[in-house]
Formats: sequence, structure tokens, C-alpha cells
Amino acid sequence: MSQLSRPVAYVVTPEPVVEGAGVHLRRSIGTRRLDHLDPFLLLDHFESVKPADYEAGFPYHPHRGIETVTLVRKGEVKHSDSLGHKGSIGAGDIQWMTSGSGILHEEMPQVRPEGIAGLQLWLNLPARDKMSRPKYRDLQDERLAETKTEDGASIRVIAGEAQGGKFAGPVEGLAVAPKFVDVVLPPGAKFREEVPRGHTAFAYVDHGEVRFGPELKLAHAPSLVVFGEGDVVEASAGSGGGRFLLAAARPLNEPIARYGPFVMNTRAEIEQTLEDLRSGRFARAEPRDEQGLA
Repeated sequence: MSQLSRPVAYVVTPEPVVEGAGVHLRRSIGTRRLDHLDPFLLLDHFESVKPADYEAGFPYHPHRGIETVTLVRKGEVKHSDSLGHKGSIGAGDIQWMTSGSGILHEEMPQVRPEGIAGLQLWLNLPARDKMSRPKYRDLQDERLAETKTEDGASIRVIAGEAQGGKFAGPVEGLAVAPKFVDVVLPPGAKFREEVPRGHTAFAYVDHGEVRFGPELKLAHAPSLVVFGEGDVVEASAGSGGGRFLLAAARPLNEPIARYGPFVMNTRAEIEQTLEDLRSGRFARAEPRDEQGLA
């Protein structure tokens, strides 16, 4: 049976927002127009060479009930948290943080000549995992080897499998079975990737221009391309080539109650979170990760 190419359902132009202590971003998921794409809750694109747009960073702030995935395209972001983790991620690096029951952390972009650029995605946790132990997966660039496909695309697999199981990312075993593939298309290159039916799928174009789906819908950076149902995502390079993140995951189909950086299933759980924060019971005393994930 032939595989159905996923059509483009719609394209979203990111909205300018200011977050943290004054960081200028473009947001495509987590807006009034697009509240969420189950299980994806937020997608921010940060990119600037002006220090005033990013140097104030994101001082200590709390999270509960979600995972945050930060991809740095250029520059450097230093981070630390309430569990004693400290470090930095640079160009090509990815930080995958499971906030679980609660963590306080800060992310501070460093002022450098090349400025800063990257993406941050929030992924919902199922109800059974929302109060799990916080943890990190810090993925350095060398762990995410770039591979050329037969159609000329350069890919880095972050999570799940790609190209018919030929390649697998270092992040696996999660409830929503995410597939994250970083794709660069030189002029003339094409890309084709299977995505299970029923899974939410989108591509975020942050450089150049790319055509998607059987209708060859042209998307210019920056833009979010949301796909309809089907078996495969297809893309081809625009005249100057392009780059995008392909993300897909199994929907949770659970109630969502959110309040800023907290995402739970009920309003009562949000109220409990706020009470935990006020009373000092928010971030539990936990040992540091001893599995190389910190």
C-alpha cells in the first residue's frame, strides 16, 4: 500500500514576544492563535546580534509538569538550577530538561560577537509523570552526528528513529514517543521521513525557504508548518536551501491546566503548585544525576 504524504494543514507566522528579564523572541506555539499542539505546549525562536535583545536572559524561575528542549544554533547559554547543576550549551548543543515535580533554573545567554540563536520547545508530560524526579539530558554537538541522506539532506537525529530505522537519536523511551530531526537542505536536496499516523507533526523553518507536502507549499523562515494526517513528511529545498526542525509526537489527549511555567491537568493541581511555591515545598531535595545526564 502506498504511503500518504502529509499535507500542509496551515502555516503560522511567529509572533514577537518579550520574556524573561527582557529577551526578544518569536513565538509560534503558545499564543492566542495557537495555544498548543498536543503534546507540544510552546515553541520560541530566539535570534539576535543585538545584546540588548537577549543579555538580560532568564533569571531563576520555576517549572513543573513539562519538559523543555533548548537547541542552540549560535552563541552560548549558561545555565544553573536548584539541584546544583551548572554548565553551558553552545552552537549545535541541546539541553533536554524534565522539570517533573519542580525545578528552579536560570538560562543566561552570553554576549558574544555572533550574538545568539536557537529554539526552545516545551513538551507536555503525561499525568503519571508530572511529579517525577527532575533530570537533564545535556546533548553535546559531537553526540549528534550529522548524516547525509541519499536525497542530499543533512540530518541530525535528536529523538526517535529516522530514515527507516537507519539512525536513532540519543533521547528515547519517553511516553509521547517524540521524533525530532534537525534538517538542512542545500539547493536541490529533498527530504522524506515516516511519521506514525495519529502523531502530531510540524516543521519549524528557521533559515531559508523550504517546500512541504504534496502541494509543495513554500515556507519562508521564520515559520511553523503544521501537517495534516498521513504517513510521511516530504520537503524540498527552496532556491537558496533551508533549515528546519521536524518534530512529531503522540498526543496525550489529557486535560491541560496551565499557569505560566506550570502545566498540570487540573486547576486544583495548579493551586497546589502555587501553594508549594509560597511555602518553600516546591523544589524537593534530590540527589544529582549520577547517570551522565546532568
